[in-house]
Amino acid sequence: MLSASEQLTQLKKGIIDLVSEKELLVKLEKSVKTGKPLRIKAGFDPSAPDLHLGHTVLINKMRQFQRLGHEVIFLIGDITGMVGDPSGKNETRKPLTREEVKSNGETYARQIFKLLDPKTTIIEYNSKWFGPFDVFDIFKLCGQYTVARMLERDDFQKRYESHAPISIHEFLYPLLQGYDSVALKADVELGGNDQRFNLLVGRDMQKSYGQEPQVVMTVPLLEGLDGVNKMSKSLNNYIGVDENPRDMFGKTMRLSDELMVKYYELLTDITPAELTDLKDKMSQKKLNPRDVKIELAKQFVERFHSKDEAEKSKQEFFEIFSNKGIPTDIPEWKTSPVSDIWVCKLMVDAGLTTTTSEAKRLVEGGGVERDGEKITDSKLKLNLKSGESFVLKAGKKKFVKIVVNN
Repeated sequence: MLSASEQLTQLKKGIIDLVSEKELLVKLEKSVKTGKPLRIKAGFDPSAPDLHLGHTVLINKMRQFQRLGHEVIFLIGDITGMVGDPSGKNETRKPLTREEVKSNGETYARQIFKLLDPKTTIIEYNSKWFGPFDVFDIFKLCGQYTVARMLERDDFQKRYESHAPISIHEFLYPLLQGYDSVALKADVELGGNDQRFNLLVGRDMQKSYGQEPQVVMTVPLLEGLDGVNKMSKSLNNYIGVDENPRDMFGKTMRLSDELMVKYYELLTDITPAELTDLKDKMSQKKLNPRDVKIELAKQFVERFHSKDEAEKSKQEFFEIFSNKGIPTDIPEWKTSPVSDIWVCKLMVDAGLTTTTSEAKRLVEGGGVERDGEKITDSKLKLNLKSGESFVLKAGKKKFVKIVVNN
């Protein structure tokens, strides 16, 4: 086992807040001395059916603790998920149903083992302790915090000052999350930097229940493919951990060079020294950023699928890249020579769309190409000559090769 100070150096990589470094060092020293692992908690509300790379920033930090010999607890908030986390929200979130939470939670429990070791990972659901709660337990919980303390929170304060509604149940959320730490006797709680308030409530809650307060560690929120907004399925700027290898590779290649560096820092095992060296070599033109991005894409596909799929995805990318974005293995649609066929009718006949209206919208939206060149006129008529062939593309993924018989 590494010394406490060596562990601390590793664990500080890529974090935002640490409350407090001194306390964590003391806990690590005690763990090294006694051989007893720390209990590391991270909570995930199953608000959507799939995990994406934004979630894995936190899971990677859990894996780091795990590799250092500590016990990680992946907490699925099947109760808090129905309340809805108000963090960063300017309006009340719509609560999830029990059925939605249960279904999403089962998906999470399966997907995390693409990153965490199932032998040393504990999965908990907070319905385990909140299920038996009665009204008197809720009274006791609410008595631990004041409304004034809640309004110190930025998002609550802004909504209060702007007269935006705050539902009473939203005040319950940080209390419930804080009590999770009590129930689990957590030594460390991890969260995104938008969770700082909730995590600090956990420290206060543990003190109220006579426990040693947890250390709070926050990690940055990961921007999505747009480079602006937090990665989110609702914004369609995400890379899902369950995505097929080809899409995962292709989406990674869309990252800006600047964002790529951040993904390396937060989502890979690269050391600070290696990251500095990588940036220096790119700035000195010793490394092509595209090659560095390809390596990142391969790492993602290999981690969530396999080494063979990573290599295959790389080859497919190069085939598409060198062929004006047109895959080599696309279906053919054969037809006889014809004059003045409406492009939208041709798309329907070839199976690219189901209706001419859909085809027209795609053309007018710039989503249709012939051999890599955009078609912008939705009234265009084509002459299909004997012996010719060309590729039609509709949207991002639909291709068909039109082959005109002799």
